[in-house]
Amino acid sequence: MSFSDFVTGHGSRISKQHYLNLIDVFKVDGKINPDEFVLLHKEGRKFGLTDGEIDKLINEKSYHPFHAPYSLEEKFEQLYNVTEMILADESVSEGEYKLLRKFAVEVGFDDRAIEILKDVLINGVKNHESEEVLLSRFRKELFKR
Repeated sequence: MSFSDFVTGHGSRISKQHYLNLIDVFKVDGKINPDEFVLLHKEGRKFGLTDGEIDKLINEKSYHPFHAPYSLEEKFEQLYNVTEMILADESVSEGEYKLLRKFAVEVGFDDRAIEILKDVLINGVKNHESEEVLLSRFRKELFKR
């Protein structure tokens, strides 16, 4: 199987690495539980992957420790892309909210920042707002006193 990126419903490209990072995030605790497995399949099918291809990615990709990006911009970009993946079908399930939260924790955000991220990203991506606009909004909310 050869693919370098996915195209979201909003026309943005998400690299294969982001999907593989999702798999790694789920493997952090050493296993993928049945609900996580179902969610990985659901997200993979949104990009035209077959169940067999998804299984191959999950099973063949050996776990490499997830190295969170250092800069706020890079962290936000990855979460923006995850949110685009989640919203590819225009709805957000409870499992997908958990996925976004889990990924946000892995890149180093605390509970307060995650709540702000969730609101900014879900609403912004739904409204087709650019990553730059949403990052600016997130910064304003995050550093508000």
